[in-house]
Amino acid sequence: MYTTETVGPTPTPLAPVSTLPTNTKSVHLTGDNKIENVELLNPVNLSLECIWSGNQNKQPNITGYWRKGGVDIQDSRVPVDPENQQYKLKRVFNIVSEEHLGNYTCVFENEAELDFILAVPRIGEKREKPIVSYVGDFVVLTCKMEDNKPVPRTWNWFKNNGTDKASEDLQIIFDEQLFEAQRYDITIDGRNTKLMVKDVSISDSGVYHCAAVYNISTSTSKMQLKVITIWEPLKPFLGILIEVVILVTAILIYERNHSKKKKAEAVRPVHEELNQKPEDAVVQPHHRAVLHALVETQALCAPQQVLPGVIGVRFH
Repeated sequence: MYTTETVGPTPTPLAPVSTLPTNTKSVHLTGDNKIENVELLNPVNLSLECIWSGNQNKQPNITGYWRKGGVDIQDSRVPVDPENQQYKLKRVFNIVSEEHLGNYTCVFENEAELDFILAVPRIGEKREKPIVSYVGDFVVLTCKMEDNKPVPRTWNWFKNNGTDKASEDLQIIFDEQLFEAQRYDITIDGRNTKLMVKDVSISDSGVYHCAAVYNISTSTSKMQLKVITIWEPLKPFLGILIEVVILVTAILIYERNHSKKKKAEAVRPVHEELNQKPEDAVVQPHHRAVLHALVETQALCAPQQVLPGVIGVRFH
């Protein structure tokens, strides 16, 4: 059996703010809004600076402030005077854990804003279609970070059954020793990782997440594994085959019944003529051959017997 634990934020030792390195990200805003992605790997004192060219009606003084996740940051409103026909708004943020990542926005008088998206590098490959495997077979799940991205510190694999859920509901295996050694194998090679599942069963179906672990957070990508029996692909063909068998059987039954009905209709006129009284019996031309054969057979087999209804029949 393998052991799983509930996922939480990537544990990061909190370094004193004074000892953290300081990075500066300065962006020029020429229009009304802009989005800037900022990749982070480690805790850092991050200095964000927005430079806005202003609009046609440049005011001598405007108010600038900051938001995080759409919420105003307390005590962040400051007056901004133009410098060389530009407005500048700057603030240092202590980014020491995963919860400090996200969307930071600088706002100029509600007329222009610039969004900084703070996140770890994203995994490039995204798989939309499920991976299909058969019961008893093996399957390899792969994750890859793009070559121009920093190498993760390590990789983790998550799994949850059924539909996708929030990260805190996922189950994580931190080390391959925690897997069933005979069925699972994790390979980590720099920007790449693979999870091999041997002798797969229906219970292995579910949503798997790979996580590239950096010091400040993790970057995840998901894929769905669908395990089916070998009969699953044949179900549509078996359904068609059953329909064909039913149709052919119905046609054969109809043809047999129709054939019996036609034979009965062909014999009925002869029986009716044979059952007429001798003096009234009139043989139709198309029945003469049949009656002649009956008379000859009667004469040969039993000369003393006479077929009832034949004596006195007049041939026309």
